[in-house]
Amino acid sequence: MDTLIVNKKNNIKVIKFNKPKKKNAIDYEMYIKAVKELESAATDKEISMVVLTGSGDFYSSGNELGGNNLEVDRELVLNAVRDFIKAIIVFPKILIAIVNGPAVGIATTTLPLCDFVYASEKAYFYTPFTKLGLVAEACSSVTFPRVMGDRLARQMLILNHKMGAQEALKCGLVSNVYKHEELESKAWENINNLLSLPEDSLLITKKLIRRPFLESLIETNEIEMTEVKRLAQSKL
Repeated sequence: MDTLIVNKKNNIKVIKFNKPKKKNAIDYEMYIKAVKELESAATDKEISMVVLTGSGDFYSSGNELGGNNLEVDRELVLNAVRDFIKAIIVFPKILIAIVNGPAVGIATTTLPLCDFVYASEKAYFYTPFTKLGLVAEACSSVTFPRVMGDRLARQMLILNHKMGAQEALKCGLVSNVYKHEELESKAWENINNLLSLPEDSLLITKKLIRRPFLESLIETNEIEMTEVKRLAQSKL
């Protein structure tokens, strides 16, 4: 089974986490392939947007702690995580997440790096890093306070608060919340509306919005992942 399904729909590349029996946990090979797909989309003139989503009931349960990752050196896995995050940070085109179910760990922390996030009412958002003896990743130490405010960011990143879909909408973590059975149709209605806008205008506007933060996000990713590696090594 292909654990990362990639399809092209008009001018849109759809990347789907496809490991439903493991709640779409992301392993080393999936990270490597996702980076390649994002990098190729960035330079493909026929692609104007990328959509991330999941198969089944989960968007993604985050990093796979066992499975194939046990067969790969831990540092290689964490380097792949770092590279995946950087590929999202620097992605120059419109990046959309359709969150079809719960999002855990990196599946939540990467959402502020997306341009639009459309979520099912059944989704929840959970970053249990301190519970696992780890730390914030995907620049969430910077993006969470900026998006949701310092107090709620601490609840999420330090106290492992599990956030529901409506709370995520209220604090700005997601763009819209829809009834589960309407998520696909509503999300794609929004995406098609985006497609109707001039592409140059969209991409330049994204570039301008991101410009003040781009270098600091790249640096934050490196700093966070250095700490993740240090704490992960201490568990060996």
